[in-house]
Amino acid sequence: MGALQKVPLRIYHGTHGNETAANCSWVVNGTHYLEEWSDVRSIDGSVSIVQPLIAPLYGGKSAHELLNAFGAQPELSGYETVRGYWQSQIKGVDFESWWQKSVHDGFVANSAYAPLNLRVKMTSFAPPAQTAAGNTGGSVELIFRPDPCVYDGRFANNAWLQELHKPMTKVVWDNPLMVSPNTAARLDLEQQDVVEIRNAGQKVEAAVWIQPGHPDDSVTMFLGYGRQRAGRAGTGMGFNAYQIRQSTELNSVHGVKLNKTGRTYPLITTQGFQSMVGRHLVREATLEGFRKDPLFATRVEKEPDPAETLYPVYEYTGYAWGMAIDQNACVGCNACVIACQSENNVPVVGKMEVARGRHMHWLRVDTYYKGGLANPQVYFQPVPCMHCETAPCELVCPVAATVHGTEGLNEMIYNRCVGTRYCSNNCPYKVRRFNFLLFQDWNMPQYKMMRNPDVTVRSRGVMEKCTYCIQRIQHGRMDAEKKDQLIPDGSVQTACQQACPSDAIVFGNINDKNSRVVKLKENPRNYGLLADLNTRPRTTYLAVVTNPSPDLPEAEKSEHA
Repeated sequence: MGALQKVPLRIYHGTHGNETAANCSWVVNGTHYLEEWSDVRSIDGSVSIVQPLIAPLYGGKSAHELLNAFGAQPELSGYETVRGYWQSQIKGVDFESWWQKSVHDGFVANSAYAPLNLRVKMTSFAPPAQTAAGNTGGSVELIFRPDPCVYDGRFANNAWLQELHKPMTKVVWDNPLMVSPNTAARLDLEQQDVVEIRNAGQKVEAAVWIQPGHPDDSVTMFLGYGRQRAGRAGTGMGFNAYQIRQSTELNSVHGVKLNKTGRTYPLITTQGFQSMVGRHLVREATLEGFRKDPLFATRVEKEPDPAETLYPVYEYTGYAWGMAIDQNACVGCNACVIACQSENNVPVVGKMEVARGRHMHWLRVDTYYKGGLANPQVYFQPVPCMHCETAPCELVCPVAATVHGTEGLNEMIYNRCVGTRYCSNNCPYKVRRFNFLLFQDWNMPQYKMMRNPDVTVRSRGVMEKCTYCIQRIQHGRMDAEKKDQLIPDGSVQTACQQACPSDAIVFGNINDKNSRVVKLKENPRNYGLLADLNTRPRTTYLAVVTNPSPDLPEAEKSEHA
């Protein structure tokens, strides 16, 4: 901020009163990108005309309108500015027709750049500086990385992203200093110790997180935290790595000193929540082992015969919904978790409520480690509601708030729920969430507009869980009925499926033998989680098959996990 203070006239344009705004002479209320007209170019040069979805709620001004204020036509609106520019560029055609088509289509036809044929010129590069081998002192290499949730801090005030657990540590609402087990032992560091990090005369404090698989003699700190004017959710959370980051060393710093302060700091992680310890959860084999026994995943536990049950037998003559999750494809990014939260109006509860085990995510991604602490294998397992055919939760509800639907879904009737939590106690998968407090905000108009109107907003004292996005199924059914046809395979996607970047989640009608989900369930890798309990889950998994390098130690390439 020192350089900024030297500028005589400082004008800030934005949507939030952040640290930069506090150090400026003037603050201009900016529009949200969904409130303004603009234009953009994609990576290939294609132009898109950006049109607003809503009028500005708080009288904000777009960047175009702000710049117009300093020009010859300060009264021009954003729409007039964007349209006027393209009117000056498009010649020889009916502009009105061109404009309507471009806005309707979302892009300007034939606006991509012409491709170029480029060759890389090979030059010599100086090798990066290396830390001394066998480091026995107190110095380490510090790595800066954008946070996997709040990125560089621009999303710090997004409570959804603050409460989203990090992919490996599963820490929420914080950015600890990640240290390898060996380096922690060398420096006499323990979990949640607060250390002072010094670099080039600058210092910052951070709490230690010992992370299996992290490189030795190196520590990692995520950017984007420690903000002082981020907003209600982001202010004061975590530690500010920017305080010791230099413009000449943006990604890493060598020779950083760590000094213990003698204090500790509470780091909240969901890693031990909803534990199913002692069960065969992740099934894994090498490629060689899979070829020897393709059905290895189903041999771990004996699944009872479907007739061995006191539950009534349901016959599904129409749709029967199910899901398959390929653990070979899952990368643990948590996109499915945040998509589910957005789609289903799932509230946030705050750091201390998460510490009490009261987080509300309908879908979690469990992280499992195998092998030594220095270089373990890591497996990810998304766990939504299993929608069991013989669901243990349904029998114990005294008010029939959780019932079996005619299409195989385990459904929740929220206005019947009286909060006994018997269903949660009886669920072996621990996928139900309870509103212990009034986590939803009913007063702020922004929150009302943010919510999905197709999904009920739950109040205090109500149990809730994954519904296979039943509102999307209903929309798909209505669209199909208008065309007098069955719901086509793939036309209904759950929010988690739609958001998954690796296509690991597939949902569909298991009565349709040609559907993609049926093909996956017929795969020899397919297995049911805790299926030995005879819950007959509709959500199943495809086991992991690895192809390890022959140079790996024998301990790291066992045939079965």
